[in-house]
Amino acid sequence: MKTSIDKAGRVVIPAAIRERAGLVAGAELDVTLDGTGVRLERVAPGPRLVKIGRRVVARPTGPSQGRPDVDVAALIEEERNRWP
Repeated sequence: MKTSIDKAGRVVIPAAIRERAGLVAGAELDVTLDGTGVRLERVAPGPRLVKIGRRVVARPTGPSQGRPDVDVAALIEEERNRWP
C-alpha cells in the first residue's frame, strides 16, 4: 500500500493496517530511523508481575478494550502464504 506525506508532515496509515495493528485515534507511536527506513511502533505499557501461589505471572497494565484481538494462527498462515 502506498501513502503520501501532506504539507504538515502527516502520514495517513491505511485503515486495513491500522485495524490489523490495533491502532486507534490517540494511540502513541514510537518513530525511529533504522537502516532500511522509518519505523513506527505502537507504544504499549509494560506488564506488571503478579504472584499467584508460587508462580509469578505477567499481567497487562493497559485497558482490555485497547488491546486488539489477534488470531495468531491466521497471522502465521498468512505469513506462510506470502512466500512461495
